[in-house]
Amino acid sequence: MIIAIGSDHAGLPLKRVLLSALEGAGHTVLDAGTNGEESVDYPDFAHAVTAKVAAGEARFGVLVCGSGIGMSIAANRNPKIRAVVLHNTTEARLTRLHNDANVACFGARTLGAEVALDSLASFLATEFEGGRHQRRLDKLSPASALA
Repeated sequence: MIIAIGSDHAGLPLKRVLLSALEGAGHTVLDAGTNGEESVDYPDFAHAVTAKVAAGEARFGVLVCGSGIGMSIAANRNPKIRAVVLHNTTEARLTRLHNDANVACFGARTLGAEVALDSLASFLATEFEGGRHQRRLDKLSPASALA
């Protein structure tokens, strides 16, 4: 599976852990940065990752900042993205199962590495259930919002 990943400076240590685990599991990882500790703007990295997911270059995206919230807000500006901040495996499973989320966001200052790793594994392993959930997703598309 191809997965795009990015972080700001606050998320860099956790991004490195997640990237290593993804590669260790055999995934191809597209690293959109940042790769340094200097202060950077999280929207730049959210947009880089979501562009890859929206274009079909990556199946999923992973974003990390201090809280995960900024990345989630920036990522969800793209109409093809359903980004969520994850805190546990239950949220990870349900957001894929019911919401077909395609970008997982993590807070490096709010979540330990083990929980993030477990949550990401659950996120990637869960398929979208479809059915009544597809009807709800359809109502989120820009075309349905204009109707």
